[in-house]
Formats: sequence, C-alpha cells, structure tokens
Amino acid sequence: MPVSLSFADLAPRDRYKLLVATVVPRPIALVTTVDRDGVVNAAPFSFFNVFSEDPAIVVLGLQHKEERALKDTTRNIAETGTFVINLVDEALAEAMNICAIDFPPGVSEVESAGLTLRAGTEVAVPHILEAPFALECRRTVGLSFGPEREIVLGEVVHFHARDGLLDETTLRVSEEAYRPVGRLFANAYSRQSDRFDMVKESHADWEARQAKP
Repeated sequence: MPVSLSFADLAPRDRYKLLVATVVPRPIALVTTVDRDGVVNAAPFSFFNVFSEDPAIVVLGLQHKEERALKDTTRNIAETGTFVINLVDEALAEAMNICAIDFPPGVSEVESAGLTLRAGTEVAVPHILEAPFALECRRTVGLSFGPEREIVLGEVVHFHARDGLLDETTLRVSEEAYRPVGRLFANAYSRQSDRFDMVKESHADWEARQAKP
C-alpha cells in the first residue's frame, strides 16, 4: 500500500531520515574556511548544491551544534564572509570522511587527513590541492531557519581544477577522469561510474517520432 505522511506530524529526526534517504545522491562540499586567527577549518556538507550561473551562486545548508553554538564553518563564514567549496571524488573520499571527525579544538582536520592547502586567488581562504575542483566563494545572503539551521548563499568568484580534469579551451570536464562521490544516507555513499545519456528532444522532433508507425 502507498504511504502518505504529513511532515507536521513527524519529529525533525524522522523528517531528516526521509529527506536524506530519498533526495539522493547529493553532491558533497568539503568546505574550507579561516577564522580570525588564520586557522583553517575543513568540514564536509551534503546539504549543498549549485543554484544559479548568473550570478554564479551555490547554496550551503549549515547546522549548529546541539547546544546551539555555532560550528567552526558557520562562525568563520559569518566573520570573514568567504569560504571555499572543495568537491569530493573517489580519490578524496577517505580524507573527506576524516574531516568529518569531531576533533578537539586545536587539532587540524586538514593535517589529520594528510591534505595539502594552496592559497586562495580571490579570497583569503586556501583550497585543497587534492580536490578535483574548488570554488572560491563570497557570502552573499544568509537565511536562518530556527536556532539550529541556516542557509548560506555564496557567489563563486574563482574556479580551480586539478590537472587532467578540465579542457582549458573548451571548458569541458573529462567524464572519464572525474569520478565524483555522492552522499546517500547513514554511512552510505555512491560512485557515479554507471552513467547513461538521454538526448533532450525539440517538440518538433518528439511529434515526428510519435507520428511514426
């Protein structure tokens, strides 16, 4: 039998379980930020996606700690207005997972994961050299949804690509070389190696195909 649920009747935890198990796979942003003292933080987020190309906007869903204190990423973006989204592929997946560990203050996620930082070009936040792609962003809008959730929109101002992934002339990404990882739910992730193509038809082409016997 089909199941029909009103989200008003569900606890937040149950809504979370349904959303993250059905809206899949989600791209992963390994976000680097810098605090006022110049300390670099790296944390993965799967409540993330691209929103627009003109202007070039990405959206990032941020969660506060249980005691409602700001996490490092949220605080750093609020204080500096800048961040970098490092995309995650199969080669970076294990290091990304290490960055998700709740390390004590003073312990660097980047160093613990064995990652290399490279200085930003247009923002004062480094990106991860091992990342397939990195998007330097400036915060444009922040929206708060209660004490534990907020959304940040950032404008992409600079783009970095690891060697061998992007044709600089055509700006085409290599489908063979780029192997992104998607977030599913719980401890589950997905590879994007099983791909297929579908051509978007014009209305005239669709009508012509329907008319064929």
